[in-house]
Amino acid sequence: LVRSRAEPKGLSLTLRTEGAVPRRIVTDPTRLKQILLNLVGNAIKFTERGGVTVALRWSDAPTAEGRLQIAVIDTGIGLTKDQQNRLFKAFSQGDTSTTRRFGGTGLGLVISRRLAEMLGGDIAVQSEVGGGATFTISLPDAVAVEPQMASAINSPAAASRHALSVLSGRRILIVDDMPDNRRLISFLLAKTGAECVAVDDGATAIAAVTMAAIDGLPFDLILMDMQMPVLDGYAATRQLRAEGCRLPIVALTANSMSTDRERCLAAGCDDYLSKPIQRAQMYGTIARWMATPVTASATVR
Repeated sequence: LVRSRAEPKGLSLTLRTEGAVPRRIVTDPTRLKQILLNLVGNAIKFTERGGVTVALRWSDAPTAEGRLQIAVIDTGIGLTKDQQNRLFKAFSQGDTSTTRRFGGTGLGLVISRRLAEMLGGDIAVQSEVGGGATFTISLPDAVAVEPQMASAINSPAAASRHALSVLSGRRILIVDDMPDNRRLISFLLAKTGAECVAVDDGATAIAAVTMAAIDGLPFDLILMDMQMPVLDGYAATRQLRAEGCRLPIVALTANSMSTDRERCLAAGCDDYLSKPIQRAQMYGTIARWMATPVTASATVR
């Protein structure tokens, strides 16, 4: 959602986990999303060089509940101690020169802290002038409901090793009207030992799925671009589902809004990847859907 604001400034935008983090927690997703959008957007606004990192941490508390911490770290202009003390007061920024230079009133930070308090947590800031700033959301009432995962699985190298163990020999259909995208995705998947077939529109994809099933070499998964000429990914996915195809279909789209994801899932896609493709994320998503063998019912009848 905020990458489009970082890229024009030449800023990196990175997500990392520090230690083992639960796959899923219980908290208020709407409020947490608003806090993150405010903090990350603020970090991008006040950063002119370098980038912004969102770091996730989880520490087990003495009770049954754990503690989720999300740090938003930037390499921006930084803050004095006096400025930090005024940050969470309504209609206050670092000083008037900051307001003139960057705009805004600073109200987003006040709202963010209040939202964090409503979730049983708080927001703290650490900064120095010229040394960037770190805003840390702490949610002690967040509860883990799925096992923890090691942070290493999010690194490209670890994701590659994991993908090699489950994707080798799998047949994947890549559907994208852009030749560069087809070549890149094919290259990355070939490194895992997967066998790739690439086509450039939805109509050709449907024909490829049908012929593969007739030939006794069905695909294991489809990567489906959603914006294509002739027959787009939405229509192609709906037709495949109507014809009985149960293959996992992962949508590929340059749009990253939650409504776009919902539209893809409503069309019959099982999962969603945003462009530009991130290797570790793609490997992890495909490997997750390859956890169980594809059955005969996964082909077009």
